[in-house]
Amino acid sequence: MEHGDSSSTRPATELTRHFVATVYVVHAGATALHAHDRLGMWLPPGGHLDRDELPHEAAQREVREETGLAVDLLAPTGPIDGDGVRSLPEPAHLLLEDIDVHDGYVSHQHVDFVFFGAVASRAIDPGPGEAPAADWRWFTPDDLRAEGELAPDVVELGAAAIAAVDGTDVR
Repeated sequence: MEHGDSSSTRPATELTRHFVATVYVVHAGATALHAHDRLGMWLPPGGHLDRDELPHEAAQREVREETGLAVDLLAPTGPIDGDGVRSLPEPAHLLLEDIDVHDGYVSHQHVDFVFFGAVASRAIDPGPGEAPAADWRWFTPDDLRAEGELAPDVVELGAAAIAAVDGTDVR
C-alpha cells in the first residue's frame, strides 16, 4: 500500500462515543443489579446522559427511573469554584467501554461516569417502561464473587461500592 492510500483492512465505519452514567446503589451491605434482557448480563442502573445534563444528574435520574429510589451519591466535589467555574461531583471511576466490536474493530464506545451511592431501602419500584422489579436482585460481596456469570468489572465495582458506602473502603 502506498503512503496516503485509503484502502486497508479496517472497515469504513466511524467510531461513535456516547457519554453514560452508571450507579452502584448500596443498601445494608448489598448492591442492586438487574438482568438486562437485551445484553444478557447483570448490570447496575445507568444510561445515556440527556442533552445538557451533567453526569451526576444523569446518575440520579437513571436510578430514580430504573429503581424508583432516590440515591445519595458518594461523589465529592473538588475545591475549585469561582466566577464562571465550579467543581462537579466526581465519579468513583471513569471508564471507556467497547460496546460494538465487529471483526476486531470497535465502532461504538461508552464513556462511563461510574458513581457509588446509598439508598434508603431495597424497595425497587421501576418507572414505566423500565425492567420490572422481579428482574432486580441485591448482591452482597460474597454473592458477587459466587455468581460466576457476572462480568469481572461488575464484581469489582459492586464490591468497591459496598465497601465505600459501608465506610470500609481503604482507597
